[in-house]
Amino acid sequence: MGLFSAIASWNAARQAKFISEMESKGWCPDCRGKGFSAYAPNEYYYNSVLDCPGCDGTGSYASWSDTNGLS
Repeated sequence: MGLFSAIASWNAARQAKFISEMESKGWCPDCRGKGFSAYAPNEYYYNSVLDCPGCDGTGSYASWSDTNGLS
């Protein structure tokens, strides 16, 4: 079980680092500050562009943290 816990802790540390980087930039971690999420079924065709559910389309970290209850 040591290997699985090591992988889980590495993944948690990587995610925490990513969120802190996005916080320092003021960007939403889900859409990386774009404000939308594009679903691409393949590399040549973009089906739909939707507002980011994490930040409600604003692209800001403050909106993302309010939505996720972190503030």
